[in-house]
Amino acid sequence: MNVSTSGLDFLTTLETIIDDRLKNPAEESYTSSLIARGPKRVAQKVGEEAVEVALASVDGDRDEITNEAADLIYHLLVLLQSQSITLADVTAVLEARHSDQA
Repeated sequence: MNVSTSGLDFLTTLETIIDDRLKNPAEESYTSSLIARGPKRVAQKVGEEAVEVALASVDGDRDEITNEAADLIYHLLVLLQSQSITLADVTAVLEARHSDQA
């Protein structure tokens, strides 16, 4: 499998930025304002974006799917960080599941 590590590295960078916004809210930051609205709103955004990805996939518009998937991943990272869950925590579960299947 050939996966671009630069793209994956950016997810780690984004996770760090989101964590910084949790610890150091900035008035002009969308991330900070989203987090300030509470866990229910963050969860709602994850749900909304997931539905938008699903609906975009029905239309088969690659650009729309990609944009909606980016929104979903971002909002999921916000949710995870707000619950003190890291990408490393999630990938550890995925790795364990994969090793159970091998």
